[in-house]
Amino acid sequence: MSEHLSQHHCVSLVPIFKNLTSEQTEAVESIVNHRQLPANTVLYRAGDRIDALTIIANGQTKVFRTAENGKEQILYLLQAGDINGEAALFNQSEHNSTAITLTPTTICSINRTDFQNLLTSYPQIGINVMNTLGNRLLELERQTTKSNTESVASRFANYLVETVSALKQNPVRLPLKNKDLATLLGTSPETISRYLSQWDEQQLISKLGHHQIKINDIDKLLLSTSNL
Repeated sequence: MSEHLSQHHCVSLVPIFKNLTSEQTEAVESIVNHRQLPANTVLYRAGDRIDALTIIANGQTKVFRTAENGKEQILYLLQAGDINGEAALFNQSEHNSTAITLTPTTICSINRTDFQNLLTSYPQIGINVMNTLGNRLLELERQTTKSNTESVASRFANYLVETVSALKQNPVRLPLKNKDLATLLGTSPETISRYLSQWDEQQLISKLGHHQIKINDIDKLLLSTSNL
């Protein structure tokens, strides 16, 4: 894939660039920087200045904080279509977390100064940004509600489905180890192992070794956890 096509792909993924004219889209594409990163690459560390908007074109990245005791607390995952660092579009600030790629990941970034110049020319993009930030707040509220009301099994099943979809692989090698999955889902590594074995016995998934699984029936997997 050429750089131009990759940039166009990035722009088309992100809600803040929806409903733009061809001229506006080309203007955005002209300021996009494209990078392909291997797994275990640090995108940024806590304390680094936020100076660009980052778009995840494909792959999976974990965003986490490190507690005083050295233990990682995974806050969320970034996958295809997700954006990060939008605070940089309006003011200079610092990251309060660290982001590391879990898989080979393609990212596109837009420098803060370039983007602010773009907003001056195309106010519609600014409106889209505000709408996207509002939707993100609603999504965070929804996730908080889900974690308080949904079972661990349901959250885990959703994670598997979202990972298969984001990485466009089935079978897929799970990017997170069981202990990290447990942290993300608010449970124990033993519970993660138990569900994987249970779903394998029910033929909802197939455990293929080396932390690789195949989802045999997405609908049945999700349905099996909906009432737990």
